[in-house]
Amino acid sequence: MDEVWSGLRALVLLGAANAAPVVAKRLLGTRWSAPLDGGLRFVDGRPLLGAAKTARGVVAAVLATTLAAALFGLPAALGATVGAAAMAGDALSSFVKRRLGVAPSGRATGLDQVPEALLPLLVARGALDLSWLQVAAVTAAFFVLQQPVAWLAHRLGLHERPY
Repeated sequence: MDEVWSGLRALVLLGAANAAPVVAKRLLGTRWSAPLDGGLRFVDGRPLLGAAKTARGVVAAVLATTLAAALFGLPAALGATVGAAAMAGDALSSFVKRRLGVAPSGRATGLDQVPEALLPLLVARGALDLSWLQVAAVTAAFFVLQQPVAWLAHRLGLHERPY
């Protein structure tokens, strides 16, 4: 049962990191929406990350995972680490998507979910007491659950697109 609890805690932390930027955008509109890449373009002429990746989103994700960790009795620093790593994985996905020609906020199944889940799980695997099998299972669960959760967020008016 401890394995299930460890996996659920990790999944909730990932969910908090994933949802926080969307909620922050909904609550704050365009305030503090400066793009992380500062509008820079890569050598291919495309945006480094794109305008959808903002400092506001990173701060929101780190704060949300810090609070979620505290609710589970986990160290705040662990929550912040998970949030920061999730956003690093999300930024990596955006970087790759731009190189592939996918528009900002465009859909790339797998690439949109796996790095955002896998990177923080790898970084915090020991602290969250996750086995390699649990890392794989939580990543898979995040991948499977992200689409219906995004659809629900869209229906509730929290997300612009149903993905």
